[in-house]
Amino acid sequence: MTPDRQVLIDVVKTAMPFGKYKGTLICDLPVYYLEWLKNKGFPAGKLGMLLSTTYEIKINGLAKILAMVKQTLR
Repeated sequence: MTPDRQVLIDVVKTAMPFGKYKGTLICDLPVYYLEWLKNKGFPAGKLGMLLSTTYEIKINGLAKILAMVKQTLR
């Protein structure tokens, strides 16, 4: 199974639209904030999917993938 490239691209290009980290790229959100959002319930739709994907990547020690995608898009 291969990851959907567009999801990873969206994670590194999309800014958080609300809250404490408004304007911060989703890939740059700290794990504790993603955990807090998870416990409150990720929002519905694409934003929730991007946040939950980022959460899973980071808690599984795979943040290097996001850094590589981010670097590639510069």
